[in-house]
Amino acid sequence: MDASLWIAKTGLTAQQTRMQVISNNLANVNTTGFKKDRAVFEDLLYQNIVPAGGQADAQTQTPTGLMLGTGTRVLATEKLHGQGNIINTENALDIAIAGEGFMSVQQADGTVGYTRDGSMKLDAQGQLVTSGGEAILPAIQIPQNATSVTIGRDGTVTAELANGGGSAQVGQIQLSIFVNNSGLQPVGRNLLKQTEASGAAIVAIPGEGGSGMLMQGSLEASNVNVVEEMVNMIETQRAYEINSKAISAADGMLRFLNNNL
Repeated sequence: MDASLWIAKTGLTAQQTRMQVISNNLANVNTTGFKKDRAVFEDLLYQNIVPAGGQADAQTQTPTGLMLGTGTRVLATEKLHGQGNIINTENALDIAIAGEGFMSVQQADGTVGYTRDGSMKLDAQGQLVTSGGEAILPAIQIPQNATSVTIGRDGTVTAELANGGGSAQVGQIQLSIFVNNSGLQPVGRNLLKQTEASGAAIVAIPGEGGSGMLMQGSLEASNVNVVEEMVNMIETQRAYEINSKAISAADGMLRFLNNNL
């Protein structure tokens, strides 16, 4: 096979993968707390035909050499954890994180997941859970006779009790921060999983240890910029087209040789 055909094929594959990343970003433009992804490219191994600095003759060395590339690939996808817009919902159980940190939740398999989606609900027992039903950690139980719930900027949860029962502190929301947020593994359902690359979770009270503050009655929107993603989509489409034209050009060159030999 002509090497240029294979090189152009790697370009097509890489651009198709990038388009998949962009499509996922656009699909999640309305997902609460979603963080957009970016495809990271790298060039493949080079054919080192003439090494740079090799002896051209007894007196001189080659200044550049002859090294031919073999294409590209998507090395990784990276989540960009920039702050999303804060949207006021006026729902007492909605929580937005302004700054760094993730809320910890108990998953069905017993492991701990991490999320920026603060659209909280109450289950049948009055426990504070995510929209997917996962209980936040540490567990917070709202009394059945509570008439209102207040969540402070530092995560303190206070319930106002009926019949003149006054107010009572019922829990403390904590945030987990990581050395490398991009090393967290997305598992769906607005949840992330700790990995070796992310480092161990550092649990802190909101506003302390570099963690953000909580905002009651608000949610953090997706940080996807639709205009930026549309520009990236056009750029990807053009790159895909030019790689397909390279295949057509190489095919035409081979056809010319076959017809003239």
